[in-house]
Amino acid sequence: MATNYNNINELRSQKKLLKQEIKELEDILTFKSKKESLGVLTHGFTDKFLKETKDEDGDTSISLDTQNIMKEISSGIKESASKKNLLGLANDSVQSGLLENTIKMGVVALVGNFAKKSVMNKNWKRKLIGLGLVYVAPYALRFIHEKLDEYQKNKTTKSMEKLI
Repeated sequence: MATNYNNINELRSQKKLLKQEIKELEDILTFKSKKESLGVLTHGFTDKFLKETKDEDGDTSISLDTQNIMKEISSGIKESASKKNLLGLANDSVQSGLLENTIKMGVVALVGNFAKKSVMNKNWKRKLIGLGLVYVAPYALRFIHEKLDEYQKNKTTKSMEKLI
């Protein structure tokens, strides 16, 4: 298990190399450069989705690079659309959940923006509507989602019965 060394100089040089390697690893993991450290931990996956910004004090912070994220999404959609027709894209995206997730995010954004504007309004009726949306909308959306799932299951069952 242990490595045998012929003289003390070999042992000292090996010790020096190990200390240097440990120092390099500590430099990476101390998050002096947060983006670089995350890049090392994720093997470069997060590099294109994060950007470092400097504020007025000179401090650096990490934020999401939304432009690059949208470019990645749009390029993926363009590649899918160029390979197949739009109906094929819709079928593929439904199977992968992309369409469902996009619709969910869109509905949440619309309801959230409307609720935010309503809560900030001076009219108390609009404020109540906004607060109602904040508390009631998740339950309503969950109910609608369950009903759509039931409808889809019924449709699938009927089409399977027709095939049999």
